Amino acid sequence: MWVALCATAVVLVALIVFLLQNTRTVQVSFLWMDGTAPLAITLLIAAVGAALMTALLGTVRITQLRRVARRRRTGHRH
Repeated sequence: MWVALCATAVVLVALIVFLLQNTRTVQVSFLWMDGTAPLAITLLIAAVGAALMTALLGTVRITQLRRVARRRRTGHRH
């Protein structure tokens, strides 16, 4: 538990340093939207979006594999 807490604290400190060092404003275009935002926030949003997409696709795949395993356990074939 303490190791996880310390690791989380280190990651959060690194994230804060990253945010503070990358405050330059950049032009952002997404679909029909245009605007400006700090570089660090833009990269953070992209990383969170990628993590959410990975989690979603992973969940779908695990669900598929569990269905197949359940069918094989019960003897159903489809």
